[in-house]
Amino acid sequence: MSDRATESSLPIPFRRPLSRDRNSQKEHDTLAAQLQAALARELVCLQEKNELAQRQVMLAQEFEHRLINGLQLIVSLLSLQSRTATTPEAADQLTIAARRVSALGRVHRRLHLLDHQDRVEFKDYLQHLCEDLSGLLVQDGSGYAIVVEGAQVEIPTTMAIPLGFIVNELITNSAKYAEGHVTVRIEATSPTDRSLSVVDDGPGLPAGFKPEDSKGLGMKIVLSLVQQIGGTLHILPGDNGRGTRFMVKF
Repeated sequence: MSDRATESSLPIPFRRPLSRDRNSQKEHDTLAAQLQAALARELVCLQEKNELAQRQVMLAQEFEHRLINGLQLIVSLLSLQSRTATTPEAADQLTIAARRVSALGRVHRRLHLLDHQDRVEFKDYLQHLCEDLSGLLVQDGSGYAIVVEGAQVEIPTTMAIPLGFIVNELITNSAKYAEGHVTVRIEATSPTDRSLSVVDDGPGLPAGFKPEDSKGLGMKIVLSLVQQIGGTLHILPGDNGRGTRFMVKF
């Protein structure tokens, strides 16, 4: 083999121009700096978001605390007034008012007990809620009650809280007109679908009644909450064709 052939077969190393290496490094450093700045901004935003969430929780807790204290103060004042009332009738009415305000406080606490839970056994929750509502809405000695029926079912808290408020509004409405028991019924219509009904034996609703046309605040609240959980509201005749059945499917 000739010396020329040997020389031509030797590898010749390739080197990029120095200016290109410097430009590439500069672009890399710029990109790294931009990413670092973006991460820093994200961390600041996350921290501010967490601080805002904590402030909101503290404000909500403070509001709850003030509300409960205010209700307790009202109960104390009504009880005091009942003891100094000039007639037995006035004393009885003040005592009844104190008891109802106290029951209202219990209902309010019950509706917010689930704020920090993921799931809840809903029938048990409804039974406790309806016991509190009975103390608020059902007169002593009437013989009437708010009855909870249906199967045990566990649902997410994000559904249970709006449904609790829906039950509160519907029972409050039914109690104005019912002549007997008000029934709250939870049913499983399929493995994934549920229905919640409030049934009374009152005079019923006028023909052609449309809840979306109602001017009452309670019905507007119910419709808004039903929409919030992605459910549907149905109004049907009550048991044995008497009264009204409000049914929420979800």
